[in-house]
Amino acid sequence: MCGRYTSVTSVAELAAYFGADDVVADDLGPRYNVAPTDEVYAVVLAGGGRRLGTLRWGLVPPWAEDPKVGARMINARAESLADKPAFRPAFGHRRCLLPADGFYEWQHLDGATASGGDRGGGGASRPWYVRRPDGEPLALAGVWERWRPRGSDGPPLVTAAVVTTSANERLAPLHDRMPVVLAPGAWDDWLDPANDDLDALSSLLVPAPDHLLEALAVSSLVNRVANDGPALVEPLPEPPAGEG
Repeated sequence: MCGRYTSVTSVAELAAYFGADDVVADDLGPRYNVAPTDEVYAVVLAGGGRRLGTLRWGLVPPWAEDPKVGARMINARAESLADKPAFRPAFGHRRCLLPADGFYEWQHLDGATASGGDRGGGGASRPWYVRRPDGEPLALAGVWERWRPRGSDGPPLVTAAVVTTSANERLAPLHDRMPVVLAPGAWDDWLDPANDDLDALSSLLVPAPDHLLEALAVSSLVNRVANDGPALVEPLPEPPAGEG
C-alpha cells in the first residue's frame, strides 16, 4: 500500500538524478504529505529521451464516467496489473517513474496491518516514515492514463497509480504491502512504451532489498492531510519491543 509520500527534492535535482533532458514540470515546492488527487512529479519516455512532468495521483481509466474514481485507484497491485481492465492497457504501454523522497505506512497496534487512506486522528495505528538511509530519491513504479469527458476534445486529464508488491522482511511487521522501488538498471525497460514483454516487466515488480530502506517512527501529524512540513518526518523514539 502507498497512501501518502513525501516530495522534497527540487525539479532541477530530480531532472539530474533521473537523466531527464526534457523538463515540463513547474517546481511544486517541498511537500511532506503528498496525498491522493495531488499533482505529483512523473518521469516518462518521450521523443527518445526522459521527460519530467506532473500528473494527478489516482488513475482514471479512459472509460470512466467520472474522474472521481481516481481517488480509489491510487495503487495498482503488481500481481494483477496484466489482468485488471483499469490497469492492463497502461501496464502495456504507459509506464512511468514517480519520484518520492520517502513514503508512509501505518502499523496497527494490535498487529494487524492498515489498509491505507486518511487515518484521521485515530490512535489505532502508528505511522512510520520509510526512506533511503543515504537520502537519495526513490523511483516508484507507476502506470499512467489519459482521460477526457465523453465527447470532449479538450486537453486530457493525465493520472497515475503507484504499483505495489508484497512487503520485504524489514517492512512486513508494519504492513503487508509496499510500493515497488525500481533500481536505476530497470528504468529503461520499465519506461520504454515499445517494450511489450509483460512477463519480463512483471519480473521487475519485486520487494526492494531490505538494506535499501529504513523505517522511522513519526508523529501522528501525518494523519491529517492538511498538515505539512518537516515536523512530519522527524523521527520519534522507536516503540519498545512488543508494542506493535
